[in-house]
Amino acid sequence: MTRRPPVGLWVSGWVVAALAVLPAVYLVVRAAEADASTWGLLLRDRTWGLLWRTLGLAAAVTVLAAAVSLPLAWLTTRSDLPGRRVWTVLLCVPLAVPTFVSGYVLLAAFGTGGVLEEALTRWGLPVPPVYGFPGALLALTVSTYPYFFLALRAGLLSQDPAWLEGARSLGLSPARAFWKVTAPLLRPAFVSGALLVGLYVLSDFGAVALLQYDAFSRAIYVQYEGAYDRAYAALLGLALVAVTVVVLVFEVWLRGRAGYHRSSKGAARAVAPVVLGRWRVPALLLCGAVVLAGVVLPVGVLLYWGARGLAEEGGSLLAPALGSVLASVLGAVTSVVGALPLAFLAVRYPSRLTLAMERVSYAGYALPPIVLALSLVFLGVQVVPFFYGTLVMLVLAYVVRFLPQAVGTVRSSLLQLNPHLGEAAASLGQTRSSVFRRVTLPLLRPGLLAGAALVFLTAMKELPATLLLAPIGFETLATRVWSATAEGRFAEAALPALVLMAVSTLGVGLLVSQEGDAPRG
Repeated sequence: MTRRPPVGLWVSGWVVAALAVLPAVYLVVRAAEADASTWGLLLRDRTWGLLWRTLGLAAAVTVLAAAVSLPLAWLTTRSDLPGRRVWTVLLCVPLAVPTFVSGYVLLAAFGTGGVLEEALTRWGLPVPPVYGFPGALLALTVSTYPYFFLALRAGLLSQDPAWLEGARSLGLSPARAFWKVTAPLLRPAFVSGALLVGLYVLSDFGAVALLQYDAFSRAIYVQYEGAYDRAYAALLGLALVAVTVVVLVFEVWLRGRAGYHRSSKGAARAVAPVVLGRWRVPALLLCGAVVLAGVVLPVGVLLYWGARGLAEEGGSLLAPALGSVLASVLGAVTSVVGALPLAFLAVRYPSRLTLAMERVSYAGYALPPIVLALSLVFLGVQVVPFFYGTLVMLVLAYVVRFLPQAVGTVRSSLLQLNPHLGEAAASLGQTRSSVFRRVTLPLLRPGLLAGAALVFLTAMKELPATLLLAPIGFETLATRVWSATAEGRFAEAALPALVLMAVSTLGVGLLVSQEGDAPRG
C-alpha cells in the first residue's frame, strides 16, 4: 500500500480540520475588529470582578470536591466498607446529572415556592441559601466531585501495597503512613481531578445562569442577549479562553516531571483491606450523606415535581424529546463520519502534518461551550446567513464540540486493526472503496458505534449551543428544562429532567462497568 493518502481522503481531512478550527479563528478575527472603546470595556472593574468570581468559584468547587472525594475513594478501595461496589456505582451517578439539572433541583427544593422551602419555613427551620455563590458551589460540587472520586480511585488502585507496608514496618501509624506515603503518590490523581473539575466549572453555563451567579459564561450570554454591540461578548469569550489556557499551563507546571512508577516490574497482589471497626458507622453515614445529596435528593425532587406536572398539564414531552433525539443523532452520525478521515490519516499515513490535523480537531473541545456557540453565531450571521437559524448550524456546533470523542474511539479501533487485511483484499483485485466497504468498515463497526453513542449521550445534555443556535421553535429536553426553570415552572421542568438523567445514566453505567479494579484480599 502506498504511503501517500488518496486525494479524496486528504481533501476530506482538510475540510474537517478546517471546520473544527474555524470557530476559534473566527472569534479571534471578530475580537480584533473591536474598536478601542470596546477593548477598554474589557479592562474595566466589572471584567476583573467577573474574573475573580469565576476563579473563586472554580477554586472553591475544586477544594470541596477533593475534600469529599478523598475519603470516599479510600473507603471504596482500601477499607472493608460493606457494599463497596454498590457505593462506588451510586457515588458515580451524579455524573449523569447535568449541572443545570442540579441547579434546577436546588431551586425546586429550596428556592422560593420549593417543596422543601415550604416545609422548612412551616417548621421554623432555616432555609439554606441557593442563589448566588452558595447555590453554585453546591450544585457544581455535587455534579463534579465524581471526576475527582474516579481519579483518586484509579490512583489508589494502581499503588503498590508494598510501599505502605514498608512505611508501617518502620513504625509509622496508619494515619502517618497514609500522609507520608499514599498521599504524595496520589499527586497525579489530585492534579488530574483538579484540572477536570476546574475546567468544568470555568466553562459551565447552566448552573451559574439558573442560580444567578455572575461568572464569565453567564456574563457572555447576558451580553449577547441584551447588547446591540456584541463585540464585547466576543472579547469576554476570548478572556475566558485565556483563563482556560492559563489553567492548562498551571496544570503542566504542577504535574512536574517526578516519576511515580515502580522501579521494577514487581508482581501484582491483593491489598489487605483496612478493618474500619468503630469507624464503620461514620463511614456509612458519610457515603449515605453524599448519595443523599447527589442521587436521592435530585430524584426525589424531580419525581415530586414530575407527578405535579402530570397532574397539572398531562405532560408534553414529545416535541422536545424528538428534538433532542433528532439533533443528537445527526450530531453523532456527522461526528463519526467527520472523524473517519482524520483517524485514517493519523493512523495509516502518520506524519507531522496528519498528526497536526488530528490534534486540530480538539480545538472546539478546548473552547468553553458558550464561547464556541457565540463564535458560531457570529460566523452564521455574517458568513453563512442562509444556514443561521437552521438545524445545520446546531449540528455543526455539536460536531465541532464533540468531534474529539468520535476521533478518539475511531482512532483506537483503527490502531487495533491489522492493515495487512486491507492489503490482502487489495491484492485480490478489490478497489479502495470496495476494501473499505467490505473489509475495513465491518471491523471498525464497534468503534464507530461506541463513538456515536458517546457523542449522542453528550449532545443530549448540551445546553449553551442549543440555546443560541437552535432554530426558532425547536426545543430539546435540555432547553425545556432550562427555560421552564428560569421562569419558575418547576413542574414543567421535572419530567424532561428525569428523562435526561435516565439517558445520561446509561453512559455513566458504561464508564463504571469498564473501570478496572484491584484484586481484593
